[in-house]
Amino acid sequence: MTKLTKNKKLVLAKVERGKAYKLTEAAELLKDITFTKFDASVDIDIRLGVDPRKANQMVRGVVTLPHGTGKDVRVLVLCTPDKEAEAKEAGADYVGLDEYIEKIKGGWTDVDVIITTPNVMAKVGALGRILGPRGLMPNPKTGTVTMEVGKAVTEVKAGKIDFKVDKYGIVHTSIGKVSFTPDKVVDNAREFIAMILKLKPAAAKGTYVKSIYLSTTMSPGLQVDPKSVENK
Repeated sequence: MTKLTKNKKLVLAKVERGKAYKLTEAAELLKDITFTKFDASVDIDIRLGVDPRKANQMVRGVVTLPHGTGKDVRVLVLCTPDKEAEAKEAGADYVGLDEYIEKIKGGWTDVDVIITTPNVMAKVGALGRILGPRGLMPNPKTGTVTMEVGKAVTEVKAGKIDFKVDKYGIVHTSIGKVSFTPDKVVDNAREFIAMILKLKPAAAKGTYVKSIYLSTTMSPGLQVDPKSVENK
Protein backbone atom coordinates (compact mmCIF):
# COMPACT_ATOMS: atom_id res chain seq x y z
CA MET A 1 0.00 0.00 0.00
CA THR A 2 1.34 3.42 -0.96
CA LYS A 3 2.18 5.60 2.02
CA LEU A 4 0.48 8.99 2.03
CA THR A 5 2.79 11.99 2.11
CA LYS A 6 2.26 14.87 4.52
CA ASN A 7 0.99 17.12 1.71
CA LYS A 8 -1.32 14.40 0.38
CA LYS A 9 -2.88 14.05 3.84
CA LEU A 10 -3.40 17.83 3.98
CA VAL A 11 -5.11 17.78 0.60
CA LEU A 12 -7.41 14.91 1.51
CA ALA A 13 -8.36 16.68 4.73
CA LYS A 14 -9.44 19.80 2.84
CA VAL A 15 -11.38 18.17 0.00
CA GLU A 16 -14.89 16.90 0.80
CA ARG A 17 -15.46 13.70 -1.11
CA GLY A 18 -18.59 13.77 -3.26
CA LYS A 19 -19.18 17.50 -2.80
CA ALA A 20 -20.02 19.71 -5.77
CA TYR A 21 -18.39 23.04 -4.96
CA LYS A 22 -19.52 26.45 -6.08
CA LEU A 23 -17.20 27.78 -8.78
CA THR A 24 -15.87 30.50 -6.46
CA GLU A 25 -15.21 27.97 -3.68
CA ALA A 26 -13.35 25.62 -6.02
CA ALA A 27 -11.17 28.44 -7.38
CA GLU A 28 -10.16 29.44 -3.84
CA LEU A 29 -9.57 25.85 -2.68
CA LEU A 30 -7.23 25.08 -5.59
CA LYS A 31 -4.51 27.24 -4.03
CA ASP A 32 -4.79 25.36 -0.74
CA ILE A 33 -4.44 21.90 -2.27
CA THR A 34 -1.55 22.62 -4.66
CA PHE A 35 1.97 22.16 -3.29
CA THR A 36 4.06 22.20 -6.47
CA LYS A 37 7.29 24.19 -6.48
CA PHE A 38 6.41 25.50 -9.95
CA ASP A 39 3.48 27.64 -11.08
CA ALA A 40 1.06 24.84 -11.91
CA SER A 41 -1.60 25.17 -14.58
CA VAL A 42 -5.27 25.41 -13.66
CA ASP A 43 -7.27 22.99 -15.81
CA ILE A 44 -10.98 22.60 -16.50
CA ASP A 45 -12.70 19.42 -17.67
CA ILE A 46 -16.30 19.50 -18.86
CA ARG A 47 -18.15 16.29 -19.68
CA LEU A 48 -20.83 16.92 -22.28
CA GLY A 49 -23.93 14.97 -23.24
CA VAL A 50 -22.89 14.63 -26.88
CA ASP A 51 -21.74 11.84 -29.18
CA PRO A 52 -18.54 13.18 -30.82
CA ARG A 53 -18.67 10.36 -33.38
CA LYS A 54 -21.59 12.17 -35.00
CA ALA A 55 -20.66 15.24 -37.03
CA ASN A 56 -23.76 17.14 -35.90
CA GLN A 57 -22.76 16.74 -32.25
CA MET A 58 -19.13 17.88 -32.53
CA VAL A 59 -18.23 20.73 -30.17
CA ARG A 60 -15.27 22.80 -31.28
CA GLY A 61 -14.46 26.48 -31.02
CA VAL A 62 -12.20 29.29 -29.90
CA VAL A 63 -12.39 31.62 -26.93
CA THR A 64 -10.29 34.49 -25.63
CA LEU A 65 -9.84 34.26 -21.88
CA PRO A 66 -10.14 37.67 -20.18
CA HIS A 67 -6.98 37.11 -18.12
CA GLY A 68 -5.06 34.93 -20.57
CA THR A 69 -3.69 31.49 -19.74
CA GLY A 70 -0.56 32.65 -17.90
CA LYS A 71 1.45 30.62 -20.37
CA ASP A 72 4.10 32.02 -22.67
CA VAL A 73 2.68 30.82 -25.98
CA ARG A 74 5.28 30.09 -28.65
CA VAL A 75 3.95 31.11 -32.07
CA LEU A 76 5.28 30.16 -35.51
CA VAL A 77 4.01 32.13 -38.51
CA LEU A 78 4.45 30.48 -41.89
CA CYS A 79 4.10 33.18 -44.53
CA THR A 80 5.58 34.87 -47.57
CA PRO A 81 8.19 37.65 -47.08
CA ASP A 82 5.59 40.45 -47.44
CA LYS A 83 3.91 39.33 -44.19
CA GLU A 84 7.02 38.68 -42.12
CA ALA A 85 7.38 42.20 -40.68
CA GLU A 86 3.72 42.23 -39.57
CA ALA A 87 4.13 38.89 -37.81
CA LYS A 88 7.36 39.92 -36.07
CA GLU A 89 5.93 43.23 -34.87
CA ALA A 90 2.96 41.38 -33.35
CA GLY A 91 5.34 39.22 -31.31
CA ALA A 92 5.64 35.96 -33.25
CA ASP A 93 8.50 33.82 -31.95
CA TYR A 94 9.37 32.29 -35.32
CA VAL A 95 8.62 33.67 -38.79
CA GLY A 96 9.44 32.22 -42.19
CA LEU A 97 8.31 29.57 -44.63
CA ASP A 98 10.47 27.06 -46.51
CA GLU A 99 13.16 26.78 -43.83
CA TYR A 100 10.57 26.01 -41.13
CA ILE A 101 8.68 23.59 -43.36
CA GLU A 102 11.92 21.65 -43.76
CA LYS A 103 12.56 21.78 -40.00
CA ILE A 104 9.07 20.42 -39.32
CA LYS A 105 9.60 17.63 -41.86
CA GLY A 106 12.73 16.81 -39.87
CA GLY A 107 10.70 16.45 -36.67
CA TRP A 108 10.82 19.96 -35.15
CA THR A 109 7.50 20.98 -33.54
CA ASP A 110 8.71 23.05 -30.59
CA VAL A 111 5.83 25.56 -30.79
CA ASP A 112 2.34 25.89 -29.31
CA VAL A 113 0.48 27.53 -32.22
CA ILE A 114 1.12 27.77 -35.97
CA ILE A 115 -0.45 30.60 -37.96
CA THR A 116 -0.32 30.80 -41.73
CA THR A 117 -1.84 32.60 -44.71
CA PRO A 118 -4.22 31.02 -47.25
CA ASN A 119 -1.76 31.44 -50.12
CA VAL A 120 0.79 29.04 -48.58
CA MET A 121 -1.63 26.39 -47.30
CA ALA A 122 -0.70 24.12 -50.20
CA LYS A 123 2.80 23.85 -48.72
CA VAL A 124 1.59 23.69 -45.11
CA GLY A 125 -1.04 21.08 -45.96
CA ALA A 126 1.73 18.61 -46.80
CA LEU A 127 2.68 18.68 -43.10
CA GLY A 128 -0.72 17.36 -41.99
CA ARG A 129 0.56 13.97 -40.85
CA ILE A 130 3.06 15.65 -38.55
CA LEU A 131 1.04 18.64 -37.31
CA GLY A 132 -2.42 17.04 -37.15
CA PRO A 133 -1.77 14.53 -34.33
CA ARG A 134 -0.09 17.30 -32.30
CA GLY A 135 -3.02 19.70 -32.68
CA LEU A 136 -0.82 22.19 -34.53
CA MET A 137 -2.43 22.15 -37.99
CA PRO A 138 -3.64 25.67 -38.92
CA ASN A 139 -7.39 25.90 -39.50
CA PRO A 140 -9.54 28.77 -40.82
CA LYS A 141 -12.21 27.90 -38.20
CA THR A 142 -9.81 28.70 -35.37
CA GLY A 143 -8.45 31.84 -37.01
CA THR A 144 -5.00 30.40 -37.64
CA VAL A 145 -5.32 30.58 -41.44
CA THR A 146 -5.69 34.27 -42.20
CA MET A 147 -4.17 37.20 -44.07
CA GLU A 148 -4.33 39.21 -40.83
CA VAL A 149 -1.37 37.43 -39.26
CA GLY A 150 -0.53 40.32 -36.93
CA LYS A 151 -4.01 40.30 -35.43
CA ALA A 152 -3.96 36.51 -35.10
CA VAL A 153 -0.61 36.54 -33.28
CA THR A 154 -1.79 39.28 -30.91
CA GLU A 155 -4.97 37.33 -30.04
CA VAL A 156 -3.11 34.09 -29.39
CA LYS A 157 -0.56 35.85 -27.19
CA ALA A 158 -3.40 37.55 -25.28
CA GLY A 159 -5.04 34.26 -24.32
CA LYS A 160 -7.04 33.01 -27.30
CA ILE A 161 -7.34 29.23 -27.20
CA ASP A 162 -9.06 26.65 -29.38
CA PHE A 163 -10.69 23.54 -28.00
CA LYS A 164 -12.39 20.39 -29.20
CA VAL A 165 -14.43 17.70 -27.50
CA ASP A 166 -12.56 14.39 -27.34
CA LYS A 167 -13.92 10.95 -28.21
CA TYR A 168 -15.20 10.51 -24.66
CA GLY A 169 -17.32 13.67 -24.81
CA ILE A 170 -14.95 15.69 -22.63
CA VAL A 171 -13.58 19.16 -23.31
CA HIS A 172 -10.30 19.83 -21.51
CA THR A 173 -8.14 22.95 -21.45
CA SER A 174 -5.96 25.11 -19.22
CA ILE A 175 -7.53 28.36 -18.04
CA GLY A 176 -4.77 29.89 -15.95
CA LYS A 177 -2.09 29.34 -13.34
CA VAL A 178 -2.10 28.74 -9.59
CA SER A 179 -0.54 32.18 -9.19
CA PHE A 180 -3.76 33.73 -10.56
CA THR A 181 -6.15 35.19 -8.02
CA PRO A 182 -9.33 33.13 -7.51
CA ASP A 183 -11.32 35.93 -9.17
CA LYS A 184 -9.25 35.62 -12.36
CA VAL A 185 -9.70 31.85 -12.41
CA VAL A 186 -13.46 32.32 -11.99
CA ASP A 187 -13.62 34.91 -14.79
CA ASN A 188 -11.70 32.66 -17.17
CA ALA A 189 -13.81 29.61 -16.25
CA ARG A 190 -17.06 31.50 -16.79
CA GLU A 191 -15.90 32.78 -20.17
CA PHE A 192 -14.92 29.28 -21.27
CA ILE A 193 -18.12 27.65 -20.02
CA ALA A 194 -20.24 30.37 -21.63
CA MET A 195 -18.65 29.54 -24.98
CA ILE A 196 -19.29 25.81 -24.45
CA LEU A 197 -22.98 26.58 -23.78
CA LYS A 198 -23.15 28.82 -26.84
CA LEU A 199 -21.86 25.96 -29.01
CA LYS A 200 -24.46 23.43 -27.86
CA PRO A 201 -25.37 21.30 -30.90
CA ALA A 202 -29.04 21.29 -31.85
CA ALA A 203 -28.81 17.49 -32.08
CA ALA A 204 -27.67 17.12 -28.45
CA LYS A 205 -30.44 15.63 -26.32
CA GLY A 206 -30.83 15.41 -22.54
CA THR A 207 -28.40 17.05 -20.13
CA TYR A 208 -25.76 18.99 -22.07
CA VAL A 209 -23.25 19.82 -19.31
CA LYS A 210 -22.99 16.63 -17.28
CA SER A 211 -20.09 17.59 -15.01
CA ILE A 212 -17.42 20.23 -14.49
CA TYR A 213 -14.13 19.70 -12.69
CA LEU A 214 -11.34 22.12 -11.80
CA SER A 215 -7.84 20.90 -10.97
CA THR A 216 -4.20 21.90 -11.11
CA THR A 217 -1.28 19.99 -12.60
CA MET A 218 -0.77 17.89 -9.45
CA SER A 219 -4.01 18.29 -7.49
CA PRO A 220 -7.14 16.14 -7.29
CA GLY A 221 -10.12 17.34 -9.29
CA LEU A 222 -12.78 19.48 -7.61
CA GLN A 223 -16.31 18.92 -8.84
CA VAL A 224 -18.09 22.18 -9.64
CA ASP A 225 -21.85 22.65 -9.43
CA PRO A 226 -22.86 23.77 -12.96
CA LYS A 227 -25.61 25.96 -11.49
CA SER A 228 -23.03 27.99 -9.55
CA VAL A 229 -21.42 29.18 -12.77
CA GLU A 230 -24.39 31.45 -13.37
CA ASN A 231 -24.43 32.79 -9.82
CA LYS A 232 -22.20 35.80 -9.48
